[in-house]
Amino acid sequence: MQPALRRPVVGIISNESVLNDTYQVHAAGLMNCQAVAGVAGCLPLVIPADPRLVTVEELLESCDAFLLTGGRPNVHPSEYGEEETPAHGAFDRNRDAITLPLIRACVERGQPFFGICRGFQEVNVAMGGTLYPEIRDLPGRMNHRMPPDGTIEEKFALRHTVTLTPDGEFAKLFGSTEVMTNTLHGQGINRPGSRIIIEGHAPDGTPEAIRVADAPGFTLSVQWHPEYNAAGDPVSRPLFTAFGEAARAFAASRG
Repeated sequence: MQPALRRPVVGIISNESVLNDTYQVHAAGLMNCQAVAGVAGCLPLVIPADPRLVTVEELLESCDAFLLTGGRPNVHPSEYGEEETPAHGAFDRNRDAITLPLIRACVERGQPFFGICRGFQEVNVAMGGTLYPEIRDLPGRMNHRMPPDGTIEEKFALRHTVTLTPDGEFAKLFGSTEVMTNTLHGQGINRPGSRIIIEGHAPDGTPEAIRVADAPGFTLSVQWHPEYNAAGDPVSRPLFTAFGEAARAFAASRG
């Protein structure tokens, strides 16, 4: 009997939270794990994003690729040279301490990562960019936040188009210059970081799809949540499929 092929390991960045108002946990949504295993075809490994528990160097060696998940806490504004205000919301400084140097190391090594929502914002900050604390407060912008009420299906429903750069990486992947997405975020890109290429915008001009210019590995990141219905959605599935292919190629390259 031939041994089963080893699946590439995707480190899924978790968020610290409190279970039942009592018990501290590091958690990642089931949808993220299902998308990594079922669509990307990789082994999902939930990572406690805390420098007291793991190091960036250990993660780079232990995982083949990384999924930078969404999360309620925001990147601390001191990471992009601004003062904290109530509008910036809650933070997870331990996650900041892991993900920002991890992103920069992955860009340098060609190690794949896929940024989602907060992860999308982390990629911009890691490359020297800044964020708006609250998109809906800007003139002419829509409310991109998750609806406060309703079922999961209603909260993750498709809500706006994203217009993509013709002949860009995203347009090539989708075979289209316009796609429909959900939207569940409060913050967004203000100034793009060095090497950040914005390839997708919402109708109000909010950046929605980015990549890192001249990076040797997969760096596609989106402001929406493609992990929802990843297997069935015509926009989500190509993203996770391409991410899985990149993870397999990197795993093969390191033997």
